[in-house]
Amino acid sequence: MIGHINTLTIVKEVDFGLYLDGGKLGEILLPIRYVPQGSKVGDSLDVFLYHDSEDRVIATTETPYAMVDECAYLKCIATNKAGAFLNWGLMKDLLVPFNQQKPPMEEGKSYIVYLYVDDQSGRIAASAKLDRFLFQDSDEDFKIGDEVSLLNANKTDLGHKVIINHTHWGLLHEQRLSRPIRRGERFTGYIKHIRDDGKIDVTMHLNTREKLDDTAETILKELKINSDFLPLTDKSSPEDIFSYLSISKGLFKKSIGTLYKKKFIRLESDGIYLNTDIPMPKKQAKEVPKHHKKTPPRSIPKNVWGKK
Repeated sequence: MIGHINTLTIVKEVDFGLYLDGGKLGEILLPIRYVPQGSKVGDSLDVFLYHDSEDRVIATTETPYAMVDECAYLKCIATNKAGAFLNWGLMKDLLVPFNQQKPPMEEGKSYIVYLYVDDQSGRIAASAKLDRFLFQDSDEDFKIGDEVSLLNANKTDLGHKVIINHTHWGLLHEQRLSRPIRRGERFTGYIKHIRDDGKIDVTMHLNTREKLDDTAETILKELKINSDFLPLTDKSSPEDIFSYLSISKGLFKKSIGTLYKKKFIRLESDGIYLNTDIPMPKKQAKEVPKHHKKTPPRSIPKNVWGKK
């Protein structure tokens, strides 16, 4: 798949590299400079696929700064009549066509861009017109407390406009900053709040109560899925707890204590039982206006390369 890491099998060895089985793409060259030592026919290699300067699909064992369907903060190293060219960590630079620049890019400056595959040519390009590709709101894509990847895009009057998991816009309010952040910086954050209009607020850290509430809800959900029982106790190993709930043992013990005090569960020597006689807590549903619908990003721009 163009623009992504693929695991391909070596089918032929030549003086200038290896040929890999690219399926429908045919045999794909891995130039000799990228061939891992000891590689032989029949081995499988993880490679990134893109087009070289002669417009051939080619493989590399190098990893670019960003892949297709991802956002990144990249430096413009040249401009010409075709557009702007960004350094993305590979030998061939990444093109941003003129009609995908906002504003016109300048050599030496860095920009937030989204990588996509052009519909017409099949080649990888980038766009600074992020609204074409990112969702403005959430429609059950996230829940409060989710850990997410954030990319700081722009400063606003309220704080920082950030990109969540390469797919959504979010807002990091100034008062939720635990330290200064730079434009283009990537860091881990959490979903703080999803507003009635679907807009997403994020935070750099969740306080203990927020983490605990979210974890307790997860435990109750897993109990219901597993016939009101989980074979976990305070003596269970961290690995067993993580395999069932994907949380640490410390957070597990705190959440179990909270649920026990509220009599939602009972603790036995063989595990945790759901108290089915006790009504479960109901999460208040968010009222969404009937007219509110999630608007998907606009389609990928077509024919940005012009006529061949």
